[in-house]
Amino acid sequence: MFEFSAMTDKKIIIAIDGHSSCGKSTVAKQLAQQLGYIYIDTGAMYRVVTLVALRNGWIVDKVPDVKKVVAGIKDIRISFRWDEKLGKNTTFLNGENVEEEIRRLEVSENVSPISTIAEVRKEMVKQQRENGKNKGIVMDGRDIGTVVFPDAELKIFMTASPEIRAQRRFDELKAKGIEVSFEEILANVERRDKIDSSRAASPLKQANDALILDNSNLTREEQLEWAMNKVKEIIEG
Repeated sequence: MFEFSAMTDKKIIIAIDGHSSCGKSTVAKQLAQQLGYIYIDTGAMYRVVTLVALRNGWIVDKVPDVKKVVAGIKDIRISFRWDEKLGKNTTFLNGENVEEEIRRLEVSENVSPISTIAEVRKEMVKQQRENGKNKGIVMDGRDIGTVVFPDAELKIFMTASPEIRAQRRFDELKAKGIEVSFEEILANVERRDKIDSSRAASPLKQANDALILDNSNLTREEQLEWAMNKVKEIIEG
C-alpha cells in the first residue's frame, strides 16, 4: 500500500509521545513493520536489567540491591532486531536473545522497583540514543521527542479525548471478562493524565515541533496511513 522511492536510501528517527491509552505503541509497532525499522521497546529494556539482576541475585524478596544494580548496568548492552520468521521485534542482552525470558512472570513481578532507580533510567536513555545512531528506528513514550531524541526528524504527539480513551480501555477490559465501571476507568485516565504531565521525572510534554495526531475518531488503519504520509513527506521531501 505504501511505496516510497527513497525509503531505502534515507532513514529517520520517529519519536512518538502522547497520553495513556491512546495507542502509541500500536502505531509505533505498525510504522516499524511497514518501514522495516527497529521498534525500540523501552519497557523491554527495563525488563532486561531486571533479568540480569535476578540472574545475579541482586533482588531479594522483590527488593533490589540498588548499589549492585547500578554497578552492574555498565556491563549491560541492549539491542533490538527484527525477526523475519516470527514477524516481530526481538530483544538482545549482550548478543543473547532474551525476548522470551524477559516476558516471564518473575521478571514482570520485579521490573517496577528496577525501573524507578534513577541511575538505571539514565543508562537506559543513553542506550536508547545509542540504538538510534544509525537511525531507522521508531520509539514511543512520554519524553521521546523532548528528551531522548530532541533532533528526531519526525515527532508525533498522540492524543484523544479522555472519554474516548476511557471507552477503549473499558471495552478492552470488558472483552477480557474484567468487571469495571466506565466512570472508574474515566477517573483513572484523567488522574494518569494529571500525574504524567506534572511528574518531576520524565513528564509528558509535547515537543514544539511535534505533529499532533488526535485519533479520537480514527481507525487503526487511518492512523497508520496518516503517520506513513508524514514519513513520506520527510523522506521524499
